[in-house]
Amino acid sequence: MPQTYDVAISVDANKSKGPYKPLWNWFGHDEPNYTYTPNGKKLLRELAELSPGPAHIRTHNLLTSGDGQHALKWGSTNAYTEDENGNPVYDWTIMDQIFDSYKESGTSPLIQVGFTPEALSDDPGPYQHSWSLDDRYATIMTGWAAPPNNLEKWGGLIEAWANHLVERYGIETVRHWPWEVWNEPDGHYWTGTIPEFCAMYDVTAKAIKKVISDARVGGPHTCGGFSNPKAQKFLREFLQHVVDNNSPIDFIAFHAKGNPVVYKDHVRMGVSKQLRDIETNLAIINEFPQLTHLPVVIGESDPEGCAACSARVHPQNGYRNGPLYGVYVVESMLRTYELSRQAGIEIEGAVTWAFMFEDQPYFDGFRDLATNGIDKAVLNGFRMLGMLSGEWVEAESDHALDIGTIMEHGVRGQPDVNAVATKDEKGVSVLVWNYHDDNIEDGDASVTVSLANLPEGATKLRHYRMDKHHSNAYQVWQDMGSPQTIEGADYDKLEAAGKLAMIEETSLSVDGGNASVSMQLPRQGVSLLRIE
Repeated sequence: MPQTYDVAISVDANKSKGPYKPLWNWFGHDEPNYTYTPNGKKLLRELAELSPGPAHIRTHNLLTSGDGQHALKWGSTNAYTEDENGNPVYDWTIMDQIFDSYKESGTSPLIQVGFTPEALSDDPGPYQHSWSLDDRYATIMTGWAAPPNNLEKWGGLIEAWANHLVERYGIETVRHWPWEVWNEPDGHYWTGTIPEFCAMYDVTAKAIKKVISDARVGGPHTCGGFSNPKAQKFLREFLQHVVDNNSPIDFIAFHAKGNPVVYKDHVRMGVSKQLRDIETNLAIINEFPQLTHLPVVIGESDPEGCAACSARVHPQNGYRNGPLYGVYVVESMLRTYELSRQAGIEIEGAVTWAFMFEDQPYFDGFRDLATNGIDKAVLNGFRMLGMLSGEWVEAESDHALDIGTIMEHGVRGQPDVNAVATKDEKGVSVLVWNYHDDNIEDGDASVTVSLANLPEGATKLRHYRMDKHHSNAYQVWQDMGSPQTIEGADYDKLEAAGKLAMIEETSLSVDGGNASVSMQLPRQGVSLLRIE
């Protein structure tokens, strides 16, 4: 029988820990042509509403050749072709639909330069890869992943692209959009050598800065790091190239992934692997003291590496539909701040590689934020992160795990029942979560949050919750019988269930700046207390 255990959390609103800067409001996906579908635009608007600062959106395939039809792990803009004499022909029609959607929604692109247009690829094989839920990466490295065969034409394409964005959206807007070069060149996304990549990077960065002198450009977006010698070698050699050649660089980018498995009869997450990836890459950057002043963007920071792999086919991805994904995001993002402080390197952003997939079954277990226009529970984890603002203040839990313990052993024994808090001019926000790697129901935490030095007049409490029974459309869908045809009132019910639930709104008794809040917080649950 699951047992309830007592947890004491203390928050001191007078003990500042420095300014709070959101690093979690960055998102990405492989398929750029989802961006401007109705569901894509709906999700972009929701991401724009998450926090006061703009959400950044990163997508692959912005320069890939094709007809603009979306498919799993594929997309295209056909921005570059050549005439019969080999002269460049630029067509920004599809590109404009993507960037117009960002502008209209209030989101901001993290512009990924990639991949190689067909006219610039020397790969004699097929240009577009084949992909299925079963064979995954078996035939993914095709013509789009080849190095550009003419760096002069490539540089001209990048310069023309930057000029077009400036002409369409204005320099004052575009100068704030960061650019990054390629994706995982140490893995499935680059068939050339490291020196070839470095040469392409230099041409790209210089072409962008020729048009937008203060544009921010970075890379190389290597994949993983811990237990991946190839990724470590690529990052080191790239950074050495940057130092030796004074290459333009404004931020450094790498990826970090966890490792979920099926353990006995349930999914067991691997947050330790993701955190060790981050730690490993930050340590490599610290080998180059000339570069440690640069911020880092973790271009993909996720529980595992394949967003387009359905849990129906890959059962280890069964965490994706319900609240475990949301509490995992909270755990990993807030631990990322700790790793940043330990390494002495600013992490500006950590991209969650999840968006949405069109023409797929409801809750099919893709790594996405919404399914057919219905928000998943994970999006409510982000909504609660978005309610943090101002400055960090001291928050301590007697059931928090040390980050070193988590990286060494994972969260396999005692759950990590932990909290952070911020204070702004209107009040205090306290985020509390109950995380465990094992996706089983094994007892609630009986949590008491003791608050000290609350601002004068802080008397209203709003309590928001995401768990199995709150802010979780997946549970409601299951209770409906898991239908695949959903219309009318049923769709409205699911849509409402996907929003963030406020489970309590009351007056808080404050005595001399002190107050106390008690709650039952189930495993894989997250609460946000907002005191104003």
